[in-house]
Amino acid sequence: MSQGPLMPKATAVWLVENTSLAFEQIADFCKLHPLEVKGIADGEVAAGIKGLDPITTGQLTRDEIEKAQKSPNYRLKVAVSKVKLPEVKRTTKGPRYTPLSRRQDRPNAILWLIRNHPELKDAQVIRLVGTTKATIQQIRERTHWNSASLQPMDPVTLGLCSQIDLDFEVQRAAKDRPAVLPTDGGAKLLPTEISTAPAATEREEERDEEDLNADAVFAKLKGMSRIDEDDDED
Repeated sequence: MSQGPLMPKATAVWLVENTSLAFEQIADFCKLHPLEVKGIADGEVAAGIKGLDPITTGQLTRDEIEKAQKSPNYRLKVAVSKVKLPEVKRTTKGPRYTPLSRRQDRPNAILWLIRNHPELKDAQVIRLVGTTKATIQQIRERTHWNSASLQPMDPVTLGLCSQIDLDFEVQRAAKDRPAVLPTDGGAKLLPTEISTAPAATEREEERDEEDLNADAVFAKLKGMSRIDEDDDED
């Protein structure tokens, strides 16, 4: 899809007033609907908008307009600018810019991040709320000049960062954090579910009954041996 003019409606107003181009041609060039262009011609749309000459702004040439006026099926093309502007390189270094109206909320957001996401590094907090390492250290050590009045507040609700940025930094910190391996603490007590299981209780009762039965048998045998000895003496 080709790029349209900078001010599409103002350009369309000028083309309607100063050329014999078809509504479809103007709509295609200005990225508008043909009915919207027809409304401009009827005075129902874009009332009060001053027309913008696309020739003086370098967006169209006279030859391009004349060629389109001769052929209703011809589509206008935006003129290529002869002036090359230098590309603006985006830099991600440095803290995030925070509007003046939001800067007073940054300490509260830092306190919230420290309490709810202690795994975040200082550099990540700086990227999220646009602060300094010294301020983070002061809030963490409670040496900040306004520590007594600080209240933890979500930086997303304060408008200091987006939820996507916060989730990204939290996931990044979780990946960088080393995994905690389980340590062998020696023998441990069995859970109550196992120790109080009915099967274990029944087994213990059976063992007690077996011990009692064995004692009764031995006692009975001893009694019988004594009776035999008394009979022999008689």
